[in-house]
Amino acid sequence: MWLNRAMDSGRSVLFEGSQGTFLDVDFGTYPFVTSSSTTVGGVLTGLGVPPGRIDGVLGITKAYTTRVGSGPFPTEIHGEEAEFLRGKGYEYGATTGRPRRVGYLDLPMLRYASMINGVTEIALTKVDVLYSMDEVPVAMRYRCKGAEYDYPPACVETCSPLYEYFPGWKSHDDENLVRFVSMIERETGAKVTIISYGPGREETVLR
Repeated sequence: MWLNRAMDSGRSVLFEGSQGTFLDVDFGTYPFVTSSSTTVGGVLTGLGVPPGRIDGVLGITKAYTTRVGSGPFPTEIHGEEAEFLRGKGYEYGATTGRPRRVGYLDLPMLRYASMINGVTEIALTKVDVLYSMDEVPVAMRYRCKGAEYDYPPACVETCSPLYEYFPGWKSHDDENLVRFVSMIERETGAKVTIISYGPGREETVLR
């Protein structure tokens, strides 16, 4: 009730979710999920805010993909390649120190997350982790049992990613990064309004 009254009075309210779309108890990669709604729907059921009060959704994604624990991960990489990405991005659990699973950007997953949450803007983080790569692989779609998919099917654990390779970038204002960002906008329908290229507050570009 307090939140709705605050919005009635003209105040701006920011809702921040924890965990990612694919851990959502209803729309995640069941059974590898948490026990709650981690999508925008959690705002409605958890806080009593009606859908019409949400006027924008900022989705946050890295320039590559990570996952903690078990579950399907079509773009997961292993060996030296994974250790390089994990080390550069310091992909270890904040509490446990457990190494995160790592892989390249997965557009079927990102498209799905954008659709489910009604994402209107995207914050793209950790673009600096990929600075030293000459080419950046991106999974544009999946192949499963002879068919191709733009969104994750129910049999996602059997899917193979179909990659395209984009020219790498050396800085946050590199033209190759601009093209990479434009591709994400085109594929998700959401505008990339924030780019983060380091842990510092000053290492952020607002577009």
